[in-house]
This record gives sequence, structure tokens and C-alpha cells, in this order.
Amino acid sequence: MLGVVRVSQRVLLLPLLAGFLAALVACADSAENAPEITVAAAADLQFAFQDISTAFEQTCNCKMVLTFGSSGNFAAQIEEGLPADVFASADTAYVDDLDRKGLILADTKQVYGVGRIVLAVSAGSALQGSDLSDLLNPAIRKIAIANPDHAPYGVAAKQALEKVGLWDAVKPKLVLGENASQASQFVETGDAQAGIIPLSLAVQGRDRFRYVLIDQSLYTPLRQAAAVVARSRQPDLARAFIEFLNGPQGRPIMKKYGFVLPGEEAAP
Repeated sequence: MLGVVRVSQRVLLLPLLAGFLAALVACADSAENAPEITVAAAADLQFAFQDISTAFEQTCNCKMVLTFGSSGNFAAQIEEGLPADVFASADTAYVDDLDRKGLILADTKQVYGVGRIVLAVSAGSALQGSDLSDLLNPAIRKIAIANPDHAPYGVAAKQALEKVGLWDAVKPKLVLGENASQASQFVETGDAQAGIIPLSLAVQGRDRFRYVLIDQSLYTPLRQAAAVVARSRQPDLARAFIEFLNGPQGRPIMKKYGFVLPGEEAAP
């Protein structure tokens, strides 16, 4: 009669456990060695690009590194050697200028959206912010906009105020944010009683802002473009990101944040 061989559960589990640990190590090693794409993006893209990059990472086996700021500052930094793979500007003019200087890959340049501006007050404010003329209210002591010297959304805010004849009257009240995101923060925190900020940031902060759209005829359309930086170390992945941004997965996200999409510029 053959003897019964008893194998402990611990012995049976050891190979399984070893295999599981090996898989974890391989997964961690793969994530650690995944190529990175660095995107220098306009501040109005903060929330839209966070969503898009998360979706893109699920398809690219890569890691997205996002940096947000003013388009003009990024353009100047790219000229000085900023190690970015993609430049997403809030104004096509900055991308066109870099193109003329040979600092982007010309065939990758794409418009990905048209931005809009809103007049905003903080959600808890008792002040009215339904029309630009409300900015003349003495209770509104500070008005936040992005710095028009290098931020396209600041340029648009200035143009709108000039078009309705309010620029000179409100200029002493202006608080200039380094970029559109900082201008929005001034309104949110109450450091400014009102502001002219991107719709894309106001949409994200529905519980923090009350806002109304500013008539698009009051400012030059904020046509926004992206391109691969010529010195990119990941040009193929950078190209893929821009295609994803303007593709069937990226476009609905951009639309959710209030951007008018390429080919839909005539939409209300």
C-alpha cells in the first residue's frame, strides 16, 4: 500500500507567492522605466489636461508630466532651452513664432480649441457680476485678470474692457495674476472681488464661482494651438498626445470644460 504524501498549504503557496511578487516587481520596474512626456501648457488647461493626460496614460505606456503657466513665459523659456516635449499655448501666435524660429516640429502644429472668458465673482459674494459695467461698483475694489503682457487671457480681458469703454475707469482696481490660474485664485479667495477669467477654470469651480460669459465679439478669438518642441526626446509619443487631444477621446473632455472645438468655431 502506497503511503499518503501530505503537502502543506505553505509549500503549495510559496511558488504562487513568489510569482505574485515577481509580477509586482516587474510592474513597478515597468512603471519606473516608462518614458515621460513633459507638457508645458497654458494655465487655462489645468483641469482639462489633467483629465486628458490620465486617459492618455492608459493607452501610451508612458508617464505624463504637466506644467502650467502663461503662454508667453513658456514660449520665452522654450527659446532658452526649456526641456519640454509639447507646448500647448493659449494663443496660436506664440506657437507660430516658435515655428518661424525652428523651435517646434512644424507638421505637428494643431489648433485644439478656442477659449472663452467670463466675468466671475466668488460663489459666496453678495456682489453682482452679471455685466462688465458692474465692475464700476465702488464695492468692487479689486478686479483680477491675467497679466496681458504675456498671458493671452489677460489680453482678451483687456480687449473686452477697452471695447466697452471701461479700461481706463477700472485700471486702478486691477490685480494682475502671473497667469490665468492665479487670477482665478484671487477671485476664489476674495483677494479680488471680481475677475475676468477663463471659462475652463470657472466650469471646474462651479461651487466656488458665479459667472457669466463675456460676449465673444468683444475680444479676439482665443485660438489655442499645440505643437511638439523640436528638441523633444519623445517626439513620437508627443505627436501621439496631440493626436489624442484632438481625437475622439480628447475632444469631449475639452468640450466639457467649455472650449469651442476645431471645426465648431461658429457654434454659439
